[in-house]
Amino acid sequence: MVRSTPPEGAPAPIVYVVDDDHSVRAALEDLLASMGMQVRAFDSVAAFLQHPRADAPACLVLDVRMPGQSGLEFHRQMASHGLHLPVVFITGHGDIAMGVAAMKEGAIEFLTKPFRDQELLDAIHLGIERDRERRRDDAAVDVLRQRWASLNDGERDVVGGVVRGRLNKQIAAELGVSEITVKVRRANVMRKMQARTLVDLVRLYDRLGIG
Repeated sequence: MVRSTPPEGAPAPIVYVVDDDHSVRAALEDLLASMGMQVRAFDSVAAFLQHPRADAPACLVLDVRMPGQSGLEFHRQMASHGLHLPVVFITGHGDIAMGVAAMKEGAIEFLTKPFRDQELLDAIHLGIERDRERRRDDAAVDVLRQRWASLNDGERDVVGGVVRGRLNKQIAAELGVSEITVKVRRANVMRKMQARTLVDLVRLYDRLGIG
């Protein structure tokens, strides 16, 4: 059995289960709890959306067909709700075309009931690891945004010239300042952004997605 053990000091992962079948929810709650996972189960997409979500790595186990909004429809709309959870689909009524479509749209797995416990656990483990990675990336970008916010307008103007491949004298001419001023601003940028080289600086800038 696969156990998704959080790194020391990290929040325990959570598995959200959305399925209108009470017996399925109960069985999944028992299975996942036995693996040391926190589980939150809901009988509909609406109920899931109304529930506050903890700041922890997570995975969503989603039934395909339910009264009200279907799992497939909700999956396509998750980003509009600010949700970026990895999704594992489960269904008793799926077909190959439906599964292929779900996987193309980013689902971790598409399991047809009855499925083996290990198949589900493996898929959930993968989903949680992907969510951990996403959260680490988001945290790193937040740090970069804070560094970028520490730059003044003149320093940001210099960055704009650097990422376009301009030389110091060209940047100075474009900004109407001295080349010495450009050098000072560039040095400040490198220090504040914690970039070791100009290549590092360009990569950090690209990661921010500003341009």
